[in-house]
Amino acid sequence: MDRTERLLDLVALLLDAHEPVSWAELKESFPEDYGSGSDEATERKFERDKAELLELGIPLTYVQGDEDRKDGYLLDRNAYYLPEPGFTPEEMAVLYAAGSAVLASGAFPGRHDLQHALRKIGFFAGGEMATPKVRMELGAVRESAAVPEHLETLWTAASARKWVEIVYASPKRPDPSTRKVDPYGLVLRRGVWSLVGYCHLRQGVRTFHVHRIRALKMNPSKPRTHDFEVPGDFVIDAHVPHAPWQWNIEPAVEVRLELKGPLATQAGAHFPDARVERSGDRTEVVLTVTLLDALLKHVLQLWPQARVISPEPARARFRALTQAVLSRHGGRA
Repeated sequence: MDRTERLLDLVALLLDAHEPVSWAELKESFPEDYGSGSDEATERKFERDKAELLELGIPLTYVQGDEDRKDGYLLDRNAYYLPEPGFTPEEMAVLYAAGSAVLASGAFPGRHDLQHALRKIGFFAGGEMATPKVRMELGAVRESAAVPEHLETLWTAASARKWVEIVYASPKRPDPSTRKVDPYGLVLRRGVWSLVGYCHLRQGVRTFHVHRIRALKMNPSKPRTHDFEVPGDFVIDAHVPHAPWQWNIEPAVEVRLELKGPLATQAGAHFPDARVERSGDRTEVVLTVTLLDALLKHVLQLWPQARVISPEPARARFRALTQAVLSRHGGRA
């Protein structure tokens, strides 16, 4: 019997059983697999099958018999079956729409897992799901033809904690370099997928744009053994920040902005990592900035509802940027 078929039949047998299934009963139910050959060989085969089921998350346990029941193997039904998700039809529809939009983007890791999840959502929804009033503008994902395939490989490697070998074309170097990387995680930011992991060549955590990976392979040896552990203090946002002014390019400086009008009520949306201070009608935000021009150009887009308060070098630089814009337009405000 094929191993996959045997595992499925084994799960079905245990789910149907109302009492523990003994080793003798397993041998009788699977005569070709557990009932033939030496006891040592058949027991090893069953142990391998049992380990495979446990790795898949199937709660198989052995119970010691007593006066009320015999020795044998049980499958905990409460732990095996997923509970009802408890979503409303509208919530189901929004979740399904969001997942479908992600699949339609063309490049997303774990596509097969997501497709499986969407099928489950459709199953739980029962009849026809309500159509949500949703508009989504995802923008173009920066990718080469190989990005979807590379994302799947990186997703698998990060989940299994296996190192990968990449050929990476850095914009800072003329020729691609070969790197061995422990993949800690993936980030999608403004249409660009990034791999964050430990680079053995540079002996530290580095960020790699997936569209710059020219070749990729995962360590094939010992597939059930982890090659690395992700450090407990690892925070992916520290390596791929949300805003362009958080890129670690310049020494950190604290910048204070004043927000006015409708923008004042949207401070958290425009500056999610800032400290917001409100006093009466006045709203200020304080940010730690490591790429000043990126912040000032953003503030320039929001002016006059946003202005720089401090420090003075940031105010001077903002005035210079404003004057440059005026000059481009013939000095007319």
